[in-house]
Amino acid sequence: MFTLRFTTPASWTQVVLADFDRFLQDHAAAEKKASGMAVSMFSHYPDKPVLVEAMINLALEEMNHFRQVIKLMHERGVFQAADEKDAYINGLRQLMRRGSDVYLLDRLLLGGIIEARGCERFGLVAEALPVGPLKTFYQVITESEARHHELFVELALEYFPRDTVQARLDQLLDAEADIAAAQPHRAALH
Repeated sequence: MFTLRFTTPASWTQVVLADFDRFLQDHAAAEKKASGMAVSMFSHYPDKPVLVEAMINLALEEMNHFRQVIKLMHERGVFQAADEKDAYINGLRQLMRRGSDVYLLDRLLLGGIIEARGCERFGLVAEALPVGPLKTFYQVITESEARHHELFVELALEYFPRDTVQARLDQLLDAEADIAAAQPHRAALH
C-alpha cells in the first residue's frame, strides 16, 4: 500500500545478530506494546465497529506473537527485560495532532507506518538468520507485519476520504524517514 522512505542499512542487522538475545527481549516488549495499543484503540472507539473488531483480532495476534517470542527466549535461557523508552516511537508520537478526527487519522497511519518498519526489519533479520526454526519464525512474523500495516491504512480509508489519508500519509512517511535515519543502531527493533 505504501513504501517506507528510509531503508534500514545492513549495519543495523549486524548489530542485531551480534546481540540477538537482547533483540529478542526488545521484540517481546514490542509485541506486548502492540497488543496494548490495539486494546487501547478498541477501548477508545467503541462507536466504530469495524475498527473494534479489527483491533480485537490484532490484540490477540500480537499477544500470541509475544507468547511465541517469550517461548523462544526461555528456550535460550533469556528472560524479559524492563521496558525501555523507545526514541523512535516517541518521535512519531510527537507528530500526532490534537482533535478527535485528526488524532484518530494520525493514530491509524502511524500504526501502519510502525508495522511497516517492523515488517522491513523483521524481514532483514529473517534473511540474515541461518536456515532453521528461528529463521522460519521471523519469516512468518514478517508476513504478519505486512498484513498489519495494510490493515491500519484500510481502517483509515474506512473513516476518512482517500485524498485526506494519502496527503497525511505522505507527510508522516517523510517525517518517519528522518526519525528512523536518526536512530542509533542497537539490538532493538527501532
